[in-house]
Amino acid sequence: MLDHTSAPARAATARRGAARPGEESRANGTEADRAHKRVYVDKRSPKAYHALTATAEAVRAVAQEAGLERTLVELVNLRVSQMNGCAYCLDVHTRAALREGETTRRLGVLAAWRDTEVFTTQERAALALAEATTHPADAALQEDAYATARRTLSEDEISAVIWVAVTINAFNRVSIMSKHPVRGVPRQ
Repeated sequence: MLDHTSAPARAATARRGAARPGEESRANGTEADRAHKRVYVDKRSPKAYHALTATAEAVRAVAQEAGLERTLVELVNLRVSQMNGCAYCLDVHTRAALREGETTRRLGVLAAWRDTEVFTTQERAALALAEATTHPADAALQEDAYATARRTLSEDEISAVIWVAVTINAFNRVSIMSKHPVRGVPRQ
């Protein structure tokens, strides 16, 4: 969590010295507490985060100009977030996909999209390209995905899908490393 203590209060705490063993410092907690807390890098470095969100806005415009449906963009965001294990981005983009009219059935089988017939040829090409972008070291996967994309997508669509995948990969890493929480009420 972020330290919401004011700068003067933190300075006063520092002047008084560190907390006694087992006693929590008002500003930062015990050493053990600090070791388990994550820095919200988006909050700690807002200029960098604002640059990333500006990139996301530009990518959204590129995808729209390329003619990609918003649901396809959300499928890419979700598939990449599944691969990276980013709970926060999965939550955000599941809700976004549902708002755009995506079905729960398709969202439920997205992780196994290759084994279904519920995705269009364009969506399948985009998902393969997004996976290859997420794991670029797998040269065979990359070449196969790119070849499929070339047969199915325009150059503008290929570029847009790659940019969507690159951008959500960056957001996944911000959220994973910050441990952004997914809050809600558990089902009883």
